[in-house]
Amino acid sequence: MHPSDGASGVLPDSTRALLDAVAAISSDLDLRSVLSRIVEAATRLTDARYGALGVIGDGPVLIEFVTTGVSDEERARIGDPPHGRGILGLLIRRPQPIRLDDLTQHPDATGFPPNHPPMGTFLGVPVRIRGTVFGNLYLTEKSGGRSFTEQDQLLVEALANTAGFVIDNARAYGLSERRRQWLEAAADLDEAVQPPVDFDGALREVVRAARNVARARAVAATTSRPGSQPQLSTGRPELRAGVAAALRSIVDDPDIAQLTEPTETSVDEYDAFVVPLRTHLAGSGQLVAFFDPGTRPLPVEDRELFVSFAEHAALSLDRAQGLDDRAELAVTSDRERIARDLHDLVIQRLFATGLQLQRAESMMQTPEGADIVQRAVDSLDTTIKDIRGTIFELQQHGTGPSLRADLRALAREYAPLLKFDPVVRTTGPVDSAVPSQVRDQLLPVVREALSNLARHAGADHGEITVEVGDGELRLSVLDDGVGIGEVSSESGLRNARRRAGALGGRLEVTPRSPHGTSFVWRVPLSGG
Repeated sequence: MHPSDGASGVLPDSTRALLDAVAAISSDLDLRSVLSRIVEAATRLTDARYGALGVIGDGPVLIEFVTTGVSDEERARIGDPPHGRGILGLLIRRPQPIRLDDLTQHPDATGFPPNHPPMGTFLGVPVRIRGTVFGNLYLTEKSGGRSFTEQDQLLVEALANTAGFVIDNARAYGLSERRRQWLEAAADLDEAVQPPVDFDGALREVVRAARNVARARAVAATTSRPGSQPQLSTGRPELRAGVAAALRSIVDDPDIAQLTEPTETSVDEYDAFVVPLRTHLAGSGQLVAFFDPGTRPLPVEDRELFVSFAEHAALSLDRAQGLDDRAELAVTSDRERIARDLHDLVIQRLFATGLQLQRAESMMQTPEGADIVQRAVDSLDTTIKDIRGTIFELQQHGTGPSLRADLRALAREYAPLLKFDPVVRTTGPVDSAVPSQVRDQLLPVVREALSNLARHAGADHGEITVEVGDGELRLSVLDDGVGIGEVSSESGLRNARRRAGALGGRLEVTPRSPHGTSFVWRVPLSGG
């Protein structure tokens, strides 16, 4: 420093340049931008044409290489970035500043790849964060063909010391930002996964949220839940086929299927991070993130955040399933209570009323009065049968396919063709005692009977009755129409007869008095 400098309070150019460089690298919190600013500041400080900052991974290799002075076209012609061999590797192995007048003459030099610009003078300085080497600054080709000086080295070392703090701050900010994004994704997931649970839809929300935050090529979720399918989210539709194939390889791998801890692997053209979905109520599965090759191993923080999200997703699925099960249990309990009340109170009162009417019938003086009472008793018997059918339906609700519900659905389907709503009655354990082979034949027969009723009967009223008891199923379809001719009956009901015969049963089609048709199809429950 000259005396006049101190008197005037003017800083030397090198000091001002260093302060400007420190200010420049401290003005951003995005890690990638910070690294680029550090390289640019170092080249300005030393008048270097080319600069780079190599980030060292867990092994003695460079996992990221940020450059300046090389255009995108030149970078594309050079090919893959360096991994840390030659002079670059020397600085990794021995993190001490290096100044060379001609790096090509050094014993550790390995030469340049094709299309690489020529480089001679060289200055390399390690960048440390809390005493640990984060990476190295590389500078080449000082302007005018000059060599890098000791002052250049001191300036870059000072910049590297400050850069370590700036990078640490940027990493901390980046980590806090990623944590915030994962927390938001978890909160959005909780909002989306609400009962009643559409499980496949819930898995789609899981993979969508995970891919958006994990910066992965794709994220997939598998499940052992019966009836559910793996779900996949990709950033680009053209990746879907390749990712789906990679997912199948993971699902089919018995070693991966038995994993209980998160693991990283390579499959097909992707690096994959596989995390178990430890659900207890919703079926176990896996959450898989697919990355470009060379991504392994993932940074520890990213691994932990992804695992934490997977655990949260599993809890969300279990919570929603638990609430869904509780609501279903409440409905089932309420239906069972209604069924008990119908059986214990309503049916017993109706039965008692029927007995009183029968007693009154014996005391009637005129046949007309006795007939009226008898019709009332018959109506009560029918009502009791209907209520018992309703009790069975209430008790069977939610336990599997409902034959009663299917019969009523068929009746509703044919109502517009019939011009009336056919009555559906069931007696006995229709939903629980009818085997699948009988059920599969019954519904087409009901459809055939209703079709004939709509085409030929010209009826104003019709009844469908299914009774289960004494080891057989009896289907009756009764109408008050004009009946059907013998030829039409045989041609239209041939399939129904064949279905009954295949099960060891029979079909009876007879006229009713005063008019109408009786269609009775009966088969043993053993199915022949």
